[in-house]
This record gives sequence, structure tokens and C-alpha cells, in this order.
Amino acid sequence: MTAADTSAVFTRTDETLGTFELRPLDPLTDAELLHHWVTHPKSAFYLLQDATLPDVEREFMSIAASPHHDAFLGLHNGSPAFLMERYDPRHVELAGLYPHQPGDIGMHFLCAPTRQPVHGFTRAVLTTVMAMLFADPDTHRVVVEPDIRNTAVHALNEAVGFRVDATLTKPEKEALLSFCTREQFRTATGVTPA
Repeated sequence: MTAADTSAVFTRTDETLGTFELRPLDPLTDAELLHHWVTHPKSAFYLLQDATLPDVEREFMSIAASPHHDAFLGLHNGSPAFLMERYDPRHVELAGLYPHQPGDIGMHFLCAPTRQPVHGFTRAVLTTVMAMLFADPDTHRVVVEPDIRNTAVHALNEAVGFRVDATLTKPEKEALLSFCTREQFRTATGVTPA
């Protein structure tokens, strides 16, 4: 097995908080860091609270092997600070659960737990993630399905342009199916994806 290419694939500079980058996740070398993040009590909605280190390695190796799902490690001013997953909702997470449209892309994100929160950080991360997704001209709409109880992420989603469409019953949760078009994102954030 060869080492994963971990060069940055997307960079965005936030006027207040600095540089945000995304690079492909390496399931083996990043697993220990991710294990700490996903099992932290603040990450309960990521649904990996009881995962062991080998569980996390397997989860992200499975994502890396999928033609419909990939994961990225996010850096803030050069230090690991967040995780993003991108998926094709026709095949992963939402297959058969909603009327898919061409150009739909699904996304999950997680900010690293911290004892010293920075005002506006999570919103800057989500703005960066959305800008990366919309930098692909084939992406017309971002689809998310957060847990209905995750009120903090619902507010963040709305702040970057998401609109709730429906409540979905999934095996692991009740979810709020929400969509954000390129224009909704631009209007909400003032960011025009490259």
C-alpha cells in the first residue's frame, strides 16, 4: 500500500481567522487523531462515540475505497482542526430516501473538540467546506441530513444558506433533510466559489 497524497486540494483565507485548507484524509496515519475527535463527548452526533481505534481505521479505509464517498482533513493555519466527508447521495447515506437531482452532493463535517473555542470558527469551517464543494462546477446543490436534535448545526446550516426540506427517518436517527444551492450559499455568505 502506498502513502496517500496529502497535498492541500482546497484553500480559503478567512479575513478574521486565517487560512483553512482541506487535504485528502489518510485513513492510517490520521486515524489516531480522528479517533480522539470522533469519540469525544462533543462529537456525539458523529455517531462514533464507542468506536475503537481499529473501528475508526476501518471506517475511513472503507470511505477511501468507495467510489461514492471520500474524506478530507481540514487544517486551520496549518494545524489539523476539522474533518469533512463528501458523498454521492444517490449511493451513500440517502440512497432511495429523497428525489435526487443531478448535481447533488452530500456532506458531513466535524470540528475538532477544543477547550478554547474561537468565536466564528465553526461557521468559517462550514463556509470553507461549502466553498470547496461549490468550487466543482458539477455541484449544483449540497444535501445534508443532520440529526433533528442537533440544533447548533441547524442554525449554522441556515447561516450558510441551507433550507430544511423534510424530516427523514434513517436507521440511526431522525434527520432534517436540507438543501443549499450555489445561489443560496452566495446570498447567505457573500462567498463566490472559485
